[in-house]
Amino acid sequence: MSKVCQLTGKRPITGHNVSHSNRKTKRRFLPNLHKKRFYIPEVDRWVTLRVSAHAIRTINRLGVYAYLKKLESKGIDTGVKL
Repeated sequence: MSKVCQLTGKRPITGHNVSHSNRKTKRRFLPNLHKKRFYIPEVDRWVTLRVSAHAIRTINRLGVYAYLKKLESKGIDTGVKL
């Protein structure tokens, strides 16, 4: 399964591990993803999404239906049918 947030599109980025001697080796920074179920009362159904912690905080602030509608109006495909 890919490590990509379904709503924000956050994905792994690369960087360096830097040792005490300043030697650099490649590493990956992974997004903080969680598989979470959300209830959408407007359409009376549950959806399971793989979302980042940032997306969960935004959903708590706006509501899941409003956030999905906002992304849909921007033209971002979330894979959720409303």
